[in-house]
Amino acid sequence: MNENIYRRLQEKLDSYSVGFPATKSGVEIEILKKLFSEEDAGIFLSMSPKLEKPEDIAGRLGLPAGQLAEKLEEMALRGLIFRLKKNNETKYGATAFIHGIFEFQVMRMDSELAELIDRYFNEGLDQSLISAKGTFLRTIPIAKSIPPEHHIASLDDAAEILKNAGKIVLADCICRKSKEITRNSCGAPLEVCLLFGSMGQYYLDNSMGREISAEQAIAVVARAQEAGLVTQPATSANPSGMCNCCGDCCGVLASIKRDSSPADLVYSNNYAEVEAGSCIECGECLPACHMEAIQMPGEGPAMILEKRCIGCGVCITRCPSDAIRLKEKPAEKRRELPKNSLEQMMRMMEVRGKM
Repeated sequence: MNENIYRRLQEKLDSYSVGFPATKSGVEIEILKKLFSEEDAGIFLSMSPKLEKPEDIAGRLGLPAGQLAEKLEEMALRGLIFRLKKNNETKYGATAFIHGIFEFQVMRMDSELAELIDRYFNEGLDQSLISAKGTFLRTIPIAKSIPPEHHIASLDDAAEILKNAGKIVLADCICRKSKEITRNSCGAPLEVCLLFGSMGQYYLDNSMGREISAEQAIAVVARAQEAGLVTQPATSANPSGMCNCCGDCCGVLASIKRDSSPADLVYSNNYAEVEAGSCIECGECLPACHMEAIQMPGEGPAMILEKRCIGCGVCITRCPSDAIRLKEKPAEKRRELPKNSLEQMMRMMEVRGKM
């Protein structure tokens, strides 16, 4: 087996999105060998995220276009590359590991891959996610956590995002599904991931999800938030999807949770604050926080560590005395969203030193 081709594949994937770093154990190569044949790897290495017709890629590889088209379609069905069908034309492109190849294994996940992924998050992928420094993860507040006087921006409103999303496809959460296979799931709802536009169409074409209406999607988010999950659309003004995650199963949230300042690693315009006079010191908010941002002193009201708060509002919905309020961050701590997924990708590459 040509080990070098898998190392080259790892290095290529490491240049995309939040990366795909090398580890001391080489677990990343084990993952690639499980997913890619040497032929698959060679084809992927000849591609870029730019969508191309089979004949364009075939020219670089010196292969018959018809033969390569069949192979590309097979790779797309296995979640190794992205595919877009439009106007009777099919184009293919390389994709990142996250969001991309990992999530595309939602119908193919087995115990071996789940255990490899779990190892990889602990051995290197977590630090790569942290190195993205707020360019990948975005949280928006639970609707019930917004005070009536707080006029939230449409970009921070899940319902508004869904109403403007166009095609919406509902799929299982790959992280929670992986944890269910290894029997480490928190037990939260599984079918909570929403994909939009061309990404949603890819999920439909690969039988990885089902199309739903905006009203149904809003209901999905409401149920997820009722279960205490964090709503996370992609970090762009025109997101390609929206997840509902937890700090136990979600690889991204679990990774930033291990950092000392999770608030610096997400895009969020809000943070929670306790009104000391209203707190009844019940402690209901502590287990609700996915970032362990709340402390209860020996005596006195709950305290929120601002450097750990990601502004999701889950704690507010669990407070029986309405003592917690969501506050807007000051202007100097707010950031402008990338316009689209391409600009988001470029920002991530720049922050990670891959440009």
